[in-house]
Amino acid sequence: MVVDVLGLLLIIQVHSAGIQDRAGAKPVLEALLGKFPALELIWADGEYAGKLVDWAATNLQRVLSVVKRPRQSGFKVLPWRWIVERTFGWLNRSCRLSKDFERWCETS
Repeated sequence: MVVDVLGLLLIIQVHSAGIQDRAGAKPVLEALLGKFPALELIWADGEYAGKLVDWAATNLQRVLSVVKRPRQSGFKVLPWRWIVERTFGWLNRSCRLSKDFERWCETS
């Protein structure tokens, strides 16, 4: 899932569970730039660090900036990382998208 800075969906692709996140990101980024060719900077979670950053620079000519978690204990809101999590929270509030929205186990 790719969102803009407001948390609005830009593109979603569903892959099988057998595909690693970094490998699944390549077709997502290609489709994203097909729809939004003016994008120059893409922020990503720390899971996407490594070869994907180089791949995006050479194949897509775009900057994939990885937002890393600081090495400290406790909760801290990190710039740009919370936007996708907030979007997932919005989606989880929808009863139609929830797996099980029952209040009690007896009625589930």
